[in-house]
Amino acid sequence: MARSVRSSATRLLYTLCSGAKATPITPQCPPKSPVAALFAGEFQIRYFSAGSAAAARLKEEKEAIWKESLEKVRNIGISAHIDSGKTTLTERILYYTGRIHEIHEVRGKDGVGAKMDSMDLEREKGITIQSAATYCSWKDYQVNIIDTPGHVDFTIEVERALRVLDGAILVLCSVGGVQSQSITVDRQMRRYEVPRVAFINKLDRMGADPWKVLDQARTKLRHHSAAVQVPIGLEDDFQGLIDIVNMKAYYFHGSSGEKVVAEEVPANMEELAMKKRRELIEAVSEVDDQLAEAFLNDDPISSSELEEAIRRATIARKFVPVFMGSAFKNKGVQPLLDGVLSYLPCPAEVTNFALDQTKNEEKVALSGNPAGPLVALAFKLEEGRFGQLTYLRIYEGVIRKGEFMVNVNTGKRIKIPRLVRMHANEMEDIQEAHAGQIVAVFGVDCASGDTFTDGSVKYTMTSMNVPEPVMSLAVSPVSKDSGGQFSKALNRFQKEDPTFRVSLDPESGQTIISGMGELHLDIYVERIRREYKVDATVGKPRVNFRETITQRADFDYLHKKQSGGQGQYGRVIGYVEPLPPGSSSKFEFENMIIGQVIPSGFIPAIEKGFKEAANSGSLIGHPVENIRIVLTDGSSHAVDSSELAFKLAAIYAFRQCYAAAKPVILEPIMLVELKAPSEFQGAITGDINKRKGMIVGNDQENDDSVITAHVPLNNMFGYSTSLRSMTQGKGEFTMEYIEHLPVSQDVQTQLINTYKAARGGS
Repeated sequence: MARSVRSSATRLLYTLCSGAKATPITPQCPPKSPVAALFAGEFQIRYFSAGSAAAARLKEEKEAIWKESLEKVRNIGISAHIDSGKTTLTERILYYTGRIHEIHEVRGKDGVGAKMDSMDLEREKGITIQSAATYCSWKDYQVNIIDTPGHVDFTIEVERALRVLDGAILVLCSVGGVQSQSITVDRQMRRYEVPRVAFINKLDRMGADPWKVLDQARTKLRHHSAAVQVPIGLEDDFQGLIDIVNMKAYYFHGSSGEKVVAEEVPANMEELAMKKRRELIEAVSEVDDQLAEAFLNDDPISSSELEEAIRRATIARKFVPVFMGSAFKNKGVQPLLDGVLSYLPCPAEVTNFALDQTKNEEKVALSGNPAGPLVALAFKLEEGRFGQLTYLRIYEGVIRKGEFMVNVNTGKRIKIPRLVRMHANEMEDIQEAHAGQIVAVFGVDCASGDTFTDGSVKYTMTSMNVPEPVMSLAVSPVSKDSGGQFSKALNRFQKEDPTFRVSLDPESGQTIISGMGELHLDIYVERIRREYKVDATVGKPRVNFRETITQRADFDYLHKKQSGGQGQYGRVIGYVEPLPPGSSSKFEFENMIIGQVIPSGFIPAIEKGFKEAANSGSLIGHPVENIRIVLTDGSSHAVDSSELAFKLAAIYAFRQCYAAAKPVILEPIMLVELKAPSEFQGAITGDINKRKGMIVGNDQENDDSVITAHVPLNNMFGYSTSLRSMTQGKGEFTMEYIEHLPVSQDVQTQLINTYKAARGGS
């Protein structure tokens, strides 16, 4: 391919430039790809007036080649509820595409474990903790895959994967159906406008019902979807699949299902297949005008026309094609890969926007052209064996080893010492990568979410949504000698994971780590022990309460101090009020002073003072949020006024008016989804009521009850143990944060008394 491109480009130059002076330069080494050939400057053209047309034609040919190259790339993520089979599916994809040569199961019973779960903890617990990137080739297409965790505690891993992907596979369990985390990841896909296909997995399990799951996807996820396959048999009798787009039956033979045999549709299933095909055509024609026209005219619809219509509707995010199979039993994975190529977009078909920092953050559409200026986003950091590993998604331009790039967020110019493509925890060195690819670089100091360019433009990519941590733990190293390693571990984890925060308790002097839940924090404490050999003592988990105000209160505070020499003088007048519900910010400061009663140079110090005071409310010492502070008046002294005086005046003014603003304590409320046999329903609902929970949904799934409830996080500690004892070990639950809401009056009094007692005793 590379040779033919080069020779055709050479011929083109000779042909176009006949009459002009054209000098083809013999390359020192053959190019690695057609894109590399055209962008590494293999040809030098010297021409006079006749050459301008040649340059235009050459540019057109270049663009055609990069477009063709990008059309052969897919960047996809695999997301789902916990235990739906994401990692198992990725393992099969890698096996069938030749990236790995034997299949290993998730829990690593054979001592190996799945390729994408490279951490020891992941293999032991049988869960994915970090998203892992890999790539493979299928039918001449390059597919970059990110396998993401299902646990809500690691939701940031899903957020950052979806932020940089062009398409996704939403895996649903044919028995469990649409579960709480399926709804969460689907919401994340909507937030980042990611086109998706659904894969109903585990058709070999008892109780598998793909049509029930498809209905749930339509009702619970509001998907406009239809099946593109019909299973041949279910549960123990699951044999293969009928592709209703091409009307072919597929069977999977061989020890690992590697031989796909296409046959005619079984006679006893023809009627069902035709019925489901008509349903598919109807569903797609509702959102695709071209197909609708053929459908309304009763024209025969060919397989290729239907496939193109599904592709258009999927890329426009108006339709979700549904595939089926059993990854564990090696059935249905290859047709799903074909579906990824057929229906999910290539990087050139997705519009990505950057913000131009030189034009007041004006939105700029990125073309995805490798000939354009480099624009890349660092979406994930990892501490590797050779230093910091930074994962980059390239949106435009080409990145080469040894060249320089500029971190737009810090302004630093950085040389790229090493460029690699990732395969879980293994890496392959490469010399260059172009737009549309996902690569990693070593030795680049940056933060998650930084944008890199070649310096010719000052673009930044929009950042990810980072949820607030809801739970904290006090941790300290057992041995004083290991303090250095301990802080090194915390610094690294903070840099890698934006939802993991570290702070110091000003009263007790303890190190406090905050995260998305008990499992999240447990994993980090365990990683400190394993990776840094530091044993840590862990305090009781604490809930991240917040404080807020419920009414407006005025302040008028004069800070005056004379201590020989220059004194301190600052007076601030204004009011605090709650922000309206749904405000994007949690703290607002507004200066409404007319004139110069307080010199403008002191205003930032006043804002800083109020912000500092809001870090610790007087009820239980937790941060105060959803407040607006308005400065209306004040006074200053020609000699004694200073930034410190006004900062202190703001702190004391806030404390003075805080009680008058009727403050309340807010607590994190969790969405809890429980699944247990129906016989235990009474005991479970009684226990939720005891924990001051509110039941919002109760569904029946075969012999199981699925209960959805909103419960305060403070009342959920140790819940897994009590659920097990209530349900004889048959119950399971998932939990995710929804919002902070005010606590009841008795709980508020209790929390305040506990806080005062702790302060009195310290």
